[in-house]
Amino acid sequence: MSEKAVCPVCFHHCELAEGQRGLCGARTARDGRVVSENYGKITSLALDPIEKKPLYLFHPGSRILSVGSYGCNLKCSFCQNHEISQSGGELFYRQYSPEELTGLAKELAKSEGNIGIAFTYNEPLVGYEYVLETAKRVKEAGLYTVLVTNGTAEEWVLEKLIPYVDAMNIDLKAFTEKGYESLQGNFQSVKNRIKQAEEHCHVELTSLIVPGLNDAMEEMEREAAWIASLNPETPLHITRFFPRYQKMDAQPTDIRRMEALKKVAERHLQHVFLGNV
Repeated sequence: MSEKAVCPVCFHHCELAEGQRGLCGARTARDGRVVSENYGKITSLALDPIEKKPLYLFHPGSRILSVGSYGCNLKCSFCQNHEISQSGGELFYRQYSPEELTGLAKELAKSEGNIGIAFTYNEPLVGYEYVLETAKRVKEAGLYTVLVTNGTAEEWVLEKLIPYVDAMNIDLKAFTEKGYESLQGNFQSVKNRIKQAEEHCHVELTSLIVPGLNDAMEEMEREAAWIASLNPETPLHITRFFPRYQKMDAQPTDIRRMEALKKVAERHLQHVFLGNV
């Protein structure tokens, strides 16, 4: 029986037999090592306002080419992009080399005022190799690279990427270990990546408020205080949950609860925004 390959990208460290996919559905064992199966496979492409990422304090009013592939190393029952994040690659895609994607970004910069590329929709860090090679070319072209990420990766992954990344929006999905465990995530790992990113590029954070997961006032108090201990000027986006994916029978987050959570966060942070309300 052949020895299994261990994926080094995130804390899951999936042990994979030849041809087997990891939990993320985007990495696979090939010739004794784990590689990115989703390299250059683009499932989603759109020129979006930067505020949709959401990034409110990074070149506001501009537009950015938003790019998605497939795969994610968390299992959120409320995922808004589950068709691609949880697909395991069984969906339509178009292949773009890093050069081709950068070329498209440059064309749109001239014709539409595009400022760069945002890797979003699915989890970009599970396919960090493609992000890295593209981001290098984007920087050479004088454009920006943005990551919209759940922050679930090992330190070395971000170390490779950060020299070429200009801004990140990181999902802080809960502020308890129990909350993260329910999503098959790791609370400490995400906090570590937020700290790491804060030292190198523009960072904004997003917490989708899901009833029963992370809507307690005490939890928001702890979250906002922790963020402020890193940087009280870090923007926090508190967004409203609507029924999605495996939580179609749930109720949307109460707007009054959202407003109350915003007031709690504003005790510590200078920029708190409500979304989806």
